[in-house]
Amino acid sequence: MVVMCFTSLLHKNFSLQYQVSDLQDEFSTLNARLRHCNISDSIDIIDSTPEHNISSASLKITALILSLMMLSLPLVFIKYMEYISNVRRQLDNTTEELSLNKRLAYRVDVFLSFHPYAKPLTLLIATLLLISLGGLALFGVTDDSIADCLWLSWTYVANSGNHTNSEGIGPRLVSVSVSFGGMLIFAMMLGLVSDAISEKFDSLRKGRSEVVEQNHTLILGWSDKLGSLLNQLAIANESLGGGTVVVMAERDKEEMELDIAKMEFDFRGTSVICRSGSPLILADLKKVSVSKARAIVVLAEDGNADQSDARALRTVLSLTGVKEGLRGHIVVELSDLDNEVLVKLVGGDLVETVVAHDVIGRLMIQCARQPGLAQIWEDILGFENCEFYIKKWPQFHGMQFEEVLISFPDAIPCGIKVASSGGKIILNPDDSYLLQEGDEVLVIAEDDDSYAPAPLPMVQGGNLPKNLIIPKTTERILFCGWRRDMEDMILVLDAFLAHGSELWMFNEVCEKEREKKLTDGGLDISRLANIILVNREGNAVIRRHLESLPLESFGSILILADESVEDSAIQADSRSLATLLLIRDIQAKRLPYREAMASKIHRGSSSQGSWREEMQQASDKSVIISEILDPRTKNLLSMSKISDYVLSNELVSMALAMVAEDRQINDVLEELFAEEGNEMQIRGADLYLCEGEELSFYEVLLRARQRREIVIGYRLANAEKAIINPPAKTERRRWSVKDVFVIIADKE
Repeated sequence: MVVMCFTSLLHKNFSLQYQVSDLQDEFSTLNARLRHCNISDSIDIIDSTPEHNISSASLKITALILSLMMLSLPLVFIKYMEYISNVRRQLDNTTEELSLNKRLAYRVDVFLSFHPYAKPLTLLIATLLLISLGGLALFGVTDDSIADCLWLSWTYVANSGNHTNSEGIGPRLVSVSVSFGGMLIFAMMLGLVSDAISEKFDSLRKGRSEVVEQNHTLILGWSDKLGSLLNQLAIANESLGGGTVVVMAERDKEEMELDIAKMEFDFRGTSVICRSGSPLILADLKKVSVSKARAIVVLAEDGNADQSDARALRTVLSLTGVKEGLRGHIVVELSDLDNEVLVKLVGGDLVETVVAHDVIGRLMIQCARQPGLAQIWEDILGFENCEFYIKKWPQFHGMQFEEVLISFPDAIPCGIKVASSGGKIILNPDDSYLLQEGDEVLVIAEDDDSYAPAPLPMVQGGNLPKNLIIPKTTERILFCGWRRDMEDMILVLDAFLAHGSELWMFNEVCEKEREKKLTDGGLDISRLANIILVNREGNAVIRRHLESLPLESFGSILILADESVEDSAIQADSRSLATLLLIRDIQAKRLPYREAMASKIHRGSSSQGSWREEMQQASDKSVIISEILDPRTKNLLSMSKISDYVLSNELVSMALAMVAEDRQINDVLEELFAEEGNEMQIRGADLYLCEGEELSFYEVLLRARQRREIVIGYRLANAEKAIINPPAKTERRRWSVKDVFVIIADKE
């Protein structure tokens, strides 16, 4: 109040001076007008001018007092709140109550924290108040109109240097005050803008922004298989000019992008977008446009199998809870076959499952029985070479499958998707099957647009040279290590091996615990019909333990990624590689040719070439299948050429990519890996032709149809790799009985 009174007196003093100067100016003006106007008009002007000046002055004083009162009102309100709080505390000393100031501060804090536009709204209101109060104050100390004063106040707020043109103590005092307020407002605005920009960049850096994409492939989770999966998806999208893959995991976005940048492969136009989030949170799923994705891949976590599958189950529950619905299908990688039923029960028709551990176990057994099959599967799975495609061809309606089989020069038909059976895929159907309307043809081709039907060629298969009589002989197989699905692998072997075959199990698990684990897994050892279990306890990376085994007598040796170290791919591969080298070295020293080779080597020589030759000679005596988890270990095994191998993570990634691109392929893979139905096999050429016989590939294909087999490729005797879906199928060539053919045939 003292400040207000002092300001009012100061204003009156300056106002009187301004009025005197104004009266002098008006007096001189009136004298000039009296010379040109009559006396009556002059008297009216003299009478009205003082009244106008008095009313204008009172209005300006009112505006100045109002602006000062509004400035002092918050201070008065705060002091009043403090006074009320103190009075309440004095009246009631027993209860502890927060003051009104603290409550008010708390409410303001809540408002600024929970409302996203609270800070800019507060800044806008403060700016408008400052302009209004400054305009009223300027109106009180100047002769300008209220509109001009408000505009002048805005110029002081926007540019603090504009107040230098003010004249008089009152206008200068008000202009300086408004300019100081403008600098404060500008500093607050600069801070808000800086914070908003920093938050935006921080959100982009941490992967919090929303992905606005359609028909993209969404990958949920992070594992060692991600690199191979991205590579396969990039190859699949190459024919389309590239695609979009979104990866969401509970990792920092910068770390994910750095790890992906280190992957040594070409993305072929495919863009990979990383986001940080949890697939169990619906808000994070919406952030990556889950409802618009054409395929969703749920990767299994590295670690405990049950925990990984439980998390996959919760992820499927979250995906099915998306209100907008899902456009694409869900591909779930599981670690345990027993959990597949639960995931399909929750996901329904949207879910396709790939049980990685079970698939690799069955594939290892197939490769152990048929050396070279691992390379065939690497060519079939994925998108680098030939793969499965399903397409409808109306011109085939009413044709027999035997005619369809030789209708594609650049593809090999191997199945039919029957429309009348609800889209069921039949691998290797009868030759007499008639294609109906809506049926689709399953082929092995290089790409989706690389094949088309052509006129039927004139070829005849002829007769087979001999009947298919492949007698089963007893075998001796060694398992090094222990897997979680050991009981399933034993059952598969028991179904394929001849009666009296031996299965040696060599690992660090004691015999009693082995029997308990096998029994808990559902295996009744007494009901094994064809194999005899032989248990040996020891460490597969200790040489003297391996030397206690008759390694030279085993036809097949499977080096398994041991259950105790399967959580670490590098450690598991190190053990597998060490076991492989130790076994080959022991075999090389025990085989008879060792003495013949030793005579060619000088005594004391440590030639690397001689060691490698011994290893390769030992590899001809038995087949070793190594389960590899890290793709980088593949190069070591490929260079040594002493082992056939199964690249677990890479093969599973290929299968996941194929099912993600076309969910129908999962039915084909499940049958090829199952115990019953059709499978991939390698058979000698002597079953189909005679030595030196000249035949085209189509003629061999028709001969194989007499046993209801489909030949999909061959490997020449002097070649290292097989050729799947060979070109020029009608050209004749001279074959050798040492050549082998890759076929799809019934397991029986």
